[in-house]
Amino acid sequence: MAVISYAQAIRKVIAEEMRRDERVFLMGEDVEKLGGVFGTSRDLFKEFGTDRIRNTPISESAIVGAGLGAACAGMRPIAELMYWDFAFVCADQIFNQVCKTRYVFGGNAIIPLVIRGQQGTGRGNAATHSQSVESIFMHIPGVKVACPATPADAAGLLRTAIRDDNPVCFFEHKALYITKGEVPDDPEFSIPFGEAVIRREGSDVTIVANLLYVSRALEAADELAKDGISAEVIDPRTLVPFDYETVEESVRKTGRLVVVHEAHQVNGWGAQVITEVGKRAFRYLDAAPIHLGAKSCPLPFNLALEQAVIPSVKDIVDACHAVSYR
Repeated sequence: MAVISYAQAIRKVIAEEMRRDERVFLMGEDVEKLGGVFGTSRDLFKEFGTDRIRNTPISESAIVGAGLGAACAGMRPIAELMYWDFAFVCADQIFNQVCKTRYVFGGNAIIPLVIRGQQGTGRGNAATHSQSVESIFMHIPGVKVACPATPADAAGLLRTAIRDDNPVCFFEHKALYITKGEVPDDPEFSIPFGEAVIRREGSDVTIVANLLYVSRALEAADELAKDGISAEVIDPRTLVPFDYETVEESVRKTGRLVVVHEAHQVNGWGAQVITEVGKRAFRYLDAAPIHLGAKSCPLPFNLALEQAVIPSVKDIVDACHAVSYR
């Protein structure tokens, strides 16, 4: 085990997979000498050259379109978007081409393309650089969606994504890049998609959260414990495929469910979780589930206003109290 940051874990896996498989390469804006998003490709060009750590024009359509073409031609590209907000510039490439190509060719084509980048609040990057958009990518069949919350999960899920023969959208939260944790040294360490992890066991209420909100849910669980409420915190890790079974089993035990994320609340992925768990475990629910997400407005530039838009630890605590006392 090595204690490294979330950003270092991503860089480590990219390097190891490029050494293992010469078909793997990274492309994106400033991934070469400037080291990409939060240094996740820093100095890799010195080992792998500029053919495999490849700078691109400032064109998300070109990045994803070229990545799709390379995947179709037998390569295993990693396409870095500087911000996930910019994915809408290349929405046609992702939703109408990347997601559908394998289906259109009857499964005869493989599309081993990873699209990765940063999203989320915490730096005052304002309305078009701070959104959490993972819910949108759950809606179109044909792509997997990964949301690592820890350095170990960033490493394990990214390795799985690179080796997958299907396209993967890999969402990284900008506030997590500096966080540190233990990451296995094993160059084969991977985490299967569709396997949630219970970050904290509890008996009174189930909290489901992803990315930055895993740590905030754990903070809330600490506060709830002071009031005698035992919260179980579940991190789904991947949204597509989603491990409903783990959440269902937890709700059968606790009888209460709160889902929280930084994505906007309206039509956020938490609504889908509540719908599915409601079908599976309705008779075990002792209160109506609560869904927390960002308010329906663009993300402000001002940091205080930004925090007012997204759920707070207190909001999570209050929601758990609400379902506990109904």
